[in-house]
Amino acid sequence: MEKIVYVVWKPADTPIQQFREQLLGPVGRTLAAHGAHKIAVNLCDEHAAFAEGRRISRMDEPFAGTVSVWMDTHLNRHAAEEALSRACARVAGYLVLESVPLAKIPQTVAPGERMRGICFVAFLEKPDFLTYDAWLDLWQGHHTQVAIETQSTFLYIQNVVVRPLTPDAPPWTAIVEEAFPAEAATDPMVFFNAGGAKEKLKEHQRRMFDSVQKFIDLSRLESHPMSSYVVTTT
Repeated sequence: MEKIVYVVWKPADTPIQQFREQLLGPVGRTLAAHGAHKIAVNLCDEHAAFAEGRRISRMDEPFAGTVSVWMDTHLNRHAAEEALSRACARVAGYLVLESVPLAKIPQTVAPGERMRGICFVAFLEKPDFLTYDAWLDLWQGHHTQVAIETQSTFLYIQNVVVRPLTPDAPPWTAIVEEAFPAEAATDPMVFFNAGGAKEKLKEHQRRMFDSVQKFIDLSRLESHPMSSYVVTTT
């Protein structure tokens, strides 16, 4: 089983609600009919707008979300890409290696329904001052536990980019999905899992920042608050 993450841009004249209905409906059914065992969608839609203040982006043309597809082999992806391309203004695809260090989703979500909370999807580039092996070790070997211990995440997905699958894909080396309680988007006490204690908040913030700056070039970081939907799973 292989996972592909498609970053998608919606047509300018298509409302986000209509775009979501297309991805969760006809596009999702087409992907499933062409070999997708599971489909998950993250979208910068109206349900995630309350967290807009937490967005970090330097792109001239912001994207609308991601569509993740699990298939037996990425070699059979072309019909899926055609379906996405018909619905989207632009598509950038990546073959990724998925790791899920944390999955404590607090409720069962029916296909097509929105997962509670808020999902921050981050797009990382390897800093120039690190080798690839050193970068990967700092992130997965050291930062993973820091992130789990200092934040209120209930879902943490690390997607290491194996290679881009589409032309002109941005040069990201990782795509990270972290789901939080909704309150985390506006309350640092919740985000940093500090339980109302100011000293604990400061300590968690310090640990997180110290860890992040070792392996993330913050000048090239993209982080977007999104709603998460599981379209289908077999």
